[in-house]
Amino acid sequence: MMASEVKAEPSAVTAGAAPVADDNFWRGAWKRVRGGQIGELPVVGGLILVSIIFQSLNSHFFTAGNLVNLLVQAAAFALLGMAEVFVLLLGEIDLSAGYVAGVSGLIVAWLVQPSIGCPWWLAILAALAATAAIGALHGTLFATIGLPSFVVTLGGQLFWAGVILFVLGNGGAILIQNKVINGIASATLPAIAGWVIMLVVAAAFGFTVWRGDEHRRASGLHSSPRGVTIAKIVGVLVAAVLLMLLVSMNRGVRTPVSGLPWVVLLVLAVLVVWTYLLGRRRFGLYVYAVGGNAEGARRAGINLIKIRILSFMLCSLTAGVAGIVYASRLRSVSTSIDGGSLVLYGIAGAVIGGTSLFGGRGKVIHGVLGGLVIAAIDNGMGLLGFSAAAKDMVTALVLILAVIIDSLALRRQRP
Repeated sequence: MMASEVKAEPSAVTAGAAPVADDNFWRGAWKRVRGGQIGELPVVGGLILVSIIFQSLNSHFFTAGNLVNLLVQAAAFALLGMAEVFVLLLGEIDLSAGYVAGVSGLIVAWLVQPSIGCPWWLAILAALAATAAIGALHGTLFATIGLPSFVVTLGGQLFWAGVILFVLGNGGAILIQNKVINGIASATLPAIAGWVIMLVVAAAFGFTVWRGDEHRRASGLHSSPRGVTIAKIVGVLVAAVLLMLLVSMNRGVRTPVSGLPWVVLLVLAVLVVWTYLLGRRRFGLYVYAVGGNAEGARRAGINLIKIRILSFMLCSLTAGVAGIVYASRLRSVSTSIDGGSLVLYGIAGAVIGGTSLFGGRGKVIHGVLGGLVIAAIDNGMGLLGFSAAAKDMVTALVLILAVIIDSLALRRQRP
């Protein structure tokens, strides 16, 4: 009798452990939200609200053609937003990213000219190598000499804008005649290939998340309940299927057009790589540590100079990718490129998405979400016939609102 009671006791505890853990998880999640750690909730809610408003004002907003065009339009903003996340996590800023992107597009456009005949892949590698070197230069001036990042990158903005003007001349332009480069922003994958790639990506995400959470549970570390893990995996799978259903619709006017745009896949690839780097590698942990408390990170043995230089280098490298996409969409590079507006959209995208201006808090996906919001505002107001000035003012108001939310959240987290 006594033995059976003793044996039954552990099973009872085990049976009740999961509900208690789940209850603690949801209670902790609600506590974090009340404490100001609201994550992506505002930007996701804002994106949904903006979309509903524009659809109610113009029924063309939710058509397949317009939504796919919005995704392509958001690509450069999202890439620039992801670029700025690296320096914003340090509590710094990079004002040169817009014209660094222009330099990248200029290098590609110049090298693939028929008179030079450089292979498209070599032109892209040269552009990315140049932008990474530019970022390393900016980071070195900031980290080793101690110049404020604002001053260094503002000088970089002016200098690289001058380089573009010097190479192209007043009112000059270079047309891109390479089909592969132009196809980055305009070409689409065949339907079957798109489905296979998106389902493989969703499956890889599910496997990685499930394995990671199970490893944490087995190690006795804090982790979300299995129900939440399954919900994440199902959510990504549903999003992948909805995206493919959208891009599989015919959105052509005179000729059939369908398929997943290459540029969407490119943005997704950059998002996955940089998310892995910041979320799963030691470098990412060091970036958050330096941004959260630089002195504490230094005392812990972290090389502040190295982390800061690498962060600025990765910012400019990602801006270089954005510049190639931007040039591909326009099929040219000219002196009319507004790098100042581009970098402000990038910073606004990262901040609107949820990355803090005060350092230590943010994710790469925030740049993508914020880029989608900016593109949705630009696209929707364009459908309604608003001017460029009105678009800028509305985007500015959204940015100010995001900074206010960030400031209030930071204030609530302080003791």
